[in-house]
Amino acid sequence: MPLVTTTEMFKKAYEGGYAVGAFNVNNMEIVQGITEACQETRSPVILQVSKGARAYANHTYLIKLVEAAVIENPEIPIALHLDHGPDFETCKSCIDGGFTSVMIDGSSLPFEENIALAKKVVDYAHDRGVVVEAELGTLAGIEDEVKVEAGEASYTKPEEVEEFVSRTGCDSLAIAIGTSHGAYKFKPGTKPQLRFDVLEEVQKRLPGFPIVLHGSSSVPQEFVDMINKYGGAMPGAIGVPEEQLRKAASMAVCKINIDSDIRLAITATIRQHFAEHPDHFDPREYLKPARAAVKAMVKHKIIDVLGCDGKI
Repeated sequence: MPLVTTTEMFKKAYEGGYAVGAFNVNNMEIVQGITEACQETRSPVILQVSKGARAYANHTYLIKLVEAAVIENPEIPIALHLDHGPDFETCKSCIDGGFTSVMIDGSSLPFEENIALAKKVVDYAHDRGVVVEAELGTLAGIEDEVKVEAGEASYTKPEEVEEFVSRTGCDSLAIAIGTSHGAYKFKPGTKPQLRFDVLEEVQKRLPGFPIVLHGSSSVPQEFVDMINKYGGAMPGAIGVPEEQLRKAASMAVCKINIDSDIRLAITATIRQHFAEHPDHFDPREYLKPARAAVKAMVKHKIIDVLGCDGKI
């Protein structure tokens, strides 16, 4: 099948009480690992590309990699999504360039400016059959070019969501309930806790409407330990507990973004490979196990966290 939008994915996810994984892609091995996992688990997937990924790998290369994945996995519904589009021009470029979904991130703007920007993107996208994700509330942390200090983060205000969705016409809404970008989401010794009261109130105000969670990597400690064991330095890297993500997926959350866990799986595996095979210099020798690590991690997320296995 060709690339699809997220509309049908989210409808099924909401009704089925699960979430679709949105995994960031930067190169061939990541695309292959993710889509092979989805093929084996019979799961829909959202392959998402950030502004930083487009700058690193080039828009055309990324499009062609995803198109190749569609050909190799014809039964898997695959959406191509722009993650954290910073402005109308970036969203427009992706809409015109073959993406089926875009996110416009105006969360740092005043409410009225966020609405105006989101509506501008929605109007352009909908005329071309592309869906739009917008955001209310601001997540802390660092991911590519998204950098927000903890003191500047803010939870989504449930009393604003109805007006925002109605006036913008967005197709899904990312909210802030305590997740955070990057691998250092929480201070060591703290107990991460998502604000399910905020999510419940948003769900009441927007019945049936798909909600998105950004910054939802769990930062598996086995990867952190491997990185540190083989020469890395990642003290205090902590993520969102998987049981809390499972609960969110059973509610109104239809899309859960995962990026850092992919980076950790790749880096840990490559560091281990270099330590155990110091004579290797062929990239295929260390990228092959790195790709397998991405595949294994994504399968775990699909089955044990998102609950979207067997949902195609």
